[in-house]
Amino acid sequence: QVQLVESGGGLVQPGGSLRLSCAASGSIFSLSNMGWYRQAPGKQRELVAVITTGGSINSADSVKGRFSISRDNVKNTVYLQMDSLNPEDTAVYYCYARGRERISVLTIKEYWGQGTQVTVSS
Repeated sequence: QVQLVESGGGLVQPGGSLRLSCAASGSIFSLSNMGWYRQAPGKQRELVAVITTGGSINSADSVKGRFSISRDNVKNTVYLQMDSLNPEDTAVYYCYARGRERISVLTIKEYWGQGTQVTVSS
């Protein structure tokens, strides 16, 4: 099993910044993709940004230029630096990972964190 634990959410005023962290632990063999999705009330879960082991990034157009994703491959941790936040960024942010476990290296699985609330409001 692989567990993802997020931290760093909270309440921030428009124009402010937050940094989310997500640490993966457990029976990890490798994690190819790590990143973030979000879900606002009444909306479907959507991609925010995902980064590969090699540093390739896929991100939503709505966050380009404002959010920055990075990862520490040694610590199996992914970060999301969010700047210039606006009320439309209010959502539950979920950590995501895709990879293999030591006990079943031929099987690729996807993992999700429990979610952390980000609220942008004055």
